[in-house]
Amino acid sequence: MMAPAFLDNARLPRWLLPADWPQQGGVPVLARIELEAGRVQPVRPASDGIAASPQAWDLAGTLVLPGFVDAHTHLDKAFTLPRMKEVQPGLLGAIDAMLNDRVHWSAADVRERASRGLQWAWEYGTTHVRTHVDWWEPDAVPLAWPVMAELAQEWAGKVRLEQVSLIKLPLFEDAAQAMRLAQQVKATGPQALLGGFVHSTNWSERALRNLLVSAQACDLDVDLHVDEELNPAAVGLQTAARILREIGFEGRVVCGHICALAAQPEAQAFATLDAVARAPITVVSLPATNLLLQDAVTGRTPRMRGITLVKEARERGIPLLIASDNVQDPFCRLGSFDPVEALGTAALVAQLDEPFDTWSQALCRGDWLQRGPATAAPTLVGAKADLVLFTQADRHGWPSRSATRVVLRDGRVTHGDASLFHSR
Repeated sequence: MMAPAFLDNARLPRWLLPADWPQQGGVPVLARIELEAGRVQPVRPASDGIAASPQAWDLAGTLVLPGFVDAHTHLDKAFTLPRMKEVQPGLLGAIDAMLNDRVHWSAADVRERASRGLQWAWEYGTTHVRTHVDWWEPDAVPLAWPVMAELAQEWAGKVRLEQVSLIKLPLFEDAAQAMRLAQQVKATGPQALLGGFVHSTNWSERALRNLLVSAQACDLDVDLHVDEELNPAAVGLQTAARILREIGFEGRVVCGHICALAAQPEAQAFATLDAVARAPITVVSLPATNLLLQDAVTGRTPRMRGITLVKEARERGIPLLIASDNVQDPFCRLGSFDPVEALGTAALVAQLDEPFDTWSQALCRGDWLQRGPATAAPTLVGAKADLVLFTQADRHGWPSRSATRVVLRDGRVTHGDASLFHSR
């Protein structure tokens, strides 16, 4: 019974159903999901009068989502907070604390902490993790970089692990050096992406252009920390969108954080989003870390939320993902590598309507990290049967009561108690 042939009466989110899916009272009817050889086969309305099967689990309205993509994490930093003393508030204070902690880093230390994070992600139902790796020197590959490459191989078939070189922007100021960095990243393997930290404190349009041009030359996708600040004068995102258009960039660029949009006049922010919508850019929002780091001053309640304009981005058709970011390190003392937890934070701080039916796709759309146009009508049919069943939640309150779940990989239970489905 650990590998059912059918999941009957499953509640799927509206975004994952065809436009002509029948509704009852304005709500999509429950589904019957057929599983065969570890993949999802036809998905039909449960109301179609299909005969019951002894190989079926009756989910009785249980919420079901595809496996998650956690599009922005920092496995190299995870779980370092317990060994730190006082951390000064804000992003730059966290960076200083992290730099001081590097004396404790070894390949074994990084491997243990990163492996723990991947294990947690696997147990929660995540199938795709992207991690950023701090890269501080132009001529030295960071200690954590080969560790992540090894873990990508070890976890292959369970969790797809991608690694991004988080390089401070000034290291791209020289075009030849930018090309050398891109070539080093390219040589790592297909799971590696070129990245950078783009902030008003290190701003250089020339360096950003060199980064993107070198990525184009090496056929690399790009993932940037951009405008992670509440400075309305920050122009990293709008400049990136312009340069991508000017050089005809053919890959996929992911821009994380972009908090500055929330501090800018609406006309300026909206013009930037309009440009992003015309570029091969995916936006990633990191609500927990941004809430903790933005507008952070000791002894003062923050006034700004620090989250980017997620609703306005979605309205423009910009691919938008929500991710965990930092976990139990100086940048974020909280976290568990559960993307659903990140969405729960976003649902409150950004006042998101219909988190399950609408916004859950921000945890599941791995195609939004890939090259080419996004899938217009996503579907489970034909995909691996990597599914997450939320046994105590309902569509109104989700992601509340989402901690208890059953995780299927290739149609088989890997985590959670599925016995309640057997007895129905």
